[in-house]
Amino acid sequence: MSKTLITSILVCWFSIFAGNVLAQQVEVELGPDQIGLNETFTIKISVANEKIKSYDQFPDIPSFQKQGISQSSSMNVINGQVTSSNSIIQYYKPTRKGTFTLPAFSITINGNQFDFQGKEITVGDAVSNQQSSGGGFFDPFSDFFGRTQEEPEYIELDDEAFFSVTVDKEEIYAREGFTVALAFYMSENNQAPFNFYKPGEQLDDVLKKIKPTQAWEENYNITNIEPEQVTINGKRWVRYKVYEATFFPFSEGTIEIPSIPWEMIKYRVARNPSFFGSNRQEDFKTFYSSPKTIKVKPLPPHPLRNEVAVGQFQLRENISNLEVETGQGFNYNFGISGVGNINSISQPRLISGGSLNTYDPNVRQQINRGYGRVSGIKEYSYYITLNEPGEVDLGNHFEWIYFDPVQAVYDTLRPSAKIQVVGESKTNQAISNQRLGGIYDRIGAEDNKFSNERYKYYFGTAINILLLLTVILLSVLIIRNK
Repeated sequence: MSKTLITSILVCWFSIFAGNVLAQQVEVELGPDQIGLNETFTIKISVANEKIKSYDQFPDIPSFQKQGISQSSSMNVINGQVTSSNSIIQYYKPTRKGTFTLPAFSITINGNQFDFQGKEITVGDAVSNQQSSGGGFFDPFSDFFGRTQEEPEYIELDDEAFFSVTVDKEEIYAREGFTVALAFYMSENNQAPFNFYKPGEQLDDVLKKIKPTQAWEENYNITNIEPEQVTINGKRWVRYKVYEATFFPFSEGTIEIPSIPWEMIKYRVARNPSFFGSNRQEDFKTFYSSPKTIKVKPLPPHPLRNEVAVGQFQLRENISNLEVETGQGFNYNFGISGVGNINSISQPRLISGGSLNTYDPNVRQQINRGYGRVSGIKEYSYYITLNEPGEVDLGNHFEWIYFDPVQAVYDTLRPSAKIQVVGESKTNQAISNQRLGGIYDRIGAEDNKFSNERYKYYFGTAINILLLLTVILLSVLIIRNK
């Protein structure tokens, strides 16, 4: 390999390494130690040779109010080497005079955390404009030619946006589901720039106000706030959904959802944007949703009114055999699918009588949450034996009762499967096994242990009877001798 090629490779690697080092240079510049009551304190963080793509919240300072954030950038060319600096500035306004402490703080910028030292700030009497020196609400930046650039004037744009709490039903039956969605909307013509402000923390506070206390919740678990195109009254909007869930109230009554505040970052923009200066400033705006009322009605009278599931359901059967021999078992699945609270579905009622024998079923369920509703299936798997030949209609042995809120009626799901049973009757054998089942069932498992235990039982009983007869005989002999 030639020396020229090796040198070129080393220079290339050095340039990449040096670029990465420069990209990681972060500096902080704190405002002056002393300011007037009418002046502004600033925290300025600068990143060399890298754009500021993301950052978290600046620290709070006791007795100071945050006044907004601005961004700026600058570029220098020295001996053909181009360097850049990108900055974010947080402005603070004091609320009273005194000495206050900015504690040490950490800020995550572009995914990396940086730690900075704090300082003490003394706030004195208000000063005149002639006395003010650097504490005002501006930050000087040098433009490409080294001239000083004035802080631009920021203006607030009119917005076409709103925050909404929507419900899909305003009147339901007890245990019927209704869906609640929280979303921020912007029209496609909106010009005001927005960003979300601590959505997780805000949502925690909101849910304390809107969740019904006596209801089952099926949360749709929104993890990412994604834009969706929707049309409302013929107008196109961009919807950012932050929460969605379906609630199933346990009893009748009224559910009140109050007006909900939702705070967004709304940027003010520079009246005369510049290439190197800050062209927008962080501000806040609170939106309020309209209140909602949901009336929960009681179910109509029925012996099982307090037990049945409420929803729209269908029966999905699955059977292993339609023809079986007497005494042999087969598998039968009683599946309940539809829209409603799948968790609350209880097993079908087994109608007694006949020659059908079964045990407690295995249970499996699947729940789907989406498109504003909760749906799914719950399956009960039975193992069944039949002891008499002939045709057996499973519809005479299983039934499941529910309430349909759309039709406002109680309905019953029954199997349609019919089983052909062939062979000799095994009913007497089954009865014999049930009568002696305790003994016969244990013979194979217990082996000689069972016989030994039984022998000990009879032997002990015989000894007790013999002792009792001996005592009686001795008593009779004593009486005669007297």
